[in-house]
Amino acid sequence: MQKILVTGGAGYIGSILVPQLLNEGHEVTVVDNYMYKQNSLAEFVINKNFHLDLSDVRDLANMKKHLEKNDIVIPLAAIVGAPACSKNPIEATSINKDSILSLFKLVSKDQIVIMPTTNSAYGSGNKENFCDENSQLNPLSLYARDKVEVEEELQQLNNWISFRLATVFGLSPRMRLDLLVNNFVYRALIDKFIVLFEGHFKRNYIHVRDVSSAFNFALTNLDSMNRNIYNVGLSEANISKMELCREISKLVPEFVVKEEEFTKDPDQRNYIVSNEKIEKIGFKTQIDLFTGLTELVSGISIFKNFPHTNL
Repeated sequence: MQKILVTGGAGYIGSILVPQLLNEGHEVTVVDNYMYKQNSLAEFVINKNFHLDLSDVRDLANMKKHLEKNDIVIPLAAIVGAPACSKNPIEATSINKDSILSLFKLVSKDQIVIMPTTNSAYGSGNKENFCDENSQLNPLSLYARDKVEVEEELQQLNNWISFRLATVFGLSPRMRLDLLVNNFVYRALIDKFIVLFEGHFKRNYIHVRDVSSAFNFALTNLDSMNRNIYNVGLSEANISKMELCREISKLVPEFVVKEEEFTKDPDQRNYIVSNEKIEKIGFKTQIDLFTGLTELVSGISIFKNFPHTNL
């Protein structure tokens, strides 16, 4: 059993990860300010290994208190995604970068930080748009730039793992309909159409449950994975936005996709990402893109009448 501190544990990823950690027998402390008024972890309050603190990660005195009681830190608290960060850049930087850098100063030499960063830091790759963990970073958004700075400082710690996550999708108890794949499926089901700009731009994707599995994989392989950066995504899902829409159309045949060229996509990311490094040490994703899309098509009606978005 590990004692694990998860900030932002009631969020989109945390609402999947925290139950898995508890099921594995770990003692889990969640610090979350519940800024989106979610209740995704309510059922676990009765669990003696679950501790919930409704507070802000920017309260450093409080964070120091929690760090003294935990061995591992998973900092999920963040304003995630380029659009959400653009909407409130000052708050985004204060949470995504400043609070994390302050947290790092409080971490002891024996504690390990498993940090979610982002493969959006690549911006775009070489002439083939190919990126691995050794590729030059070219962050194009505030979110990506802040994550790059955090990862640089992370590497100054004694014990750390960085997960450069692909674009995350799938159902979660704390749902987000503003994330790209989730949003495209929502539009297919509700609006029946979408207008694409620069539909040839490629990204890598991963299901939220596989992200959670990656953190659990790290917990069982801490020694061998320590002090390393790993891309975490579906290797078969390095696809363009237009290709993604075609996959959705297989499930929602009435979905109309129109590509326009009169303006640019505000998000200029375009890359193909290698996940070979983490796959070589035994990590395997379990949910392919089509299975995840099928899940979304089946389940998204649960959320369509509620503001499940960070925008």
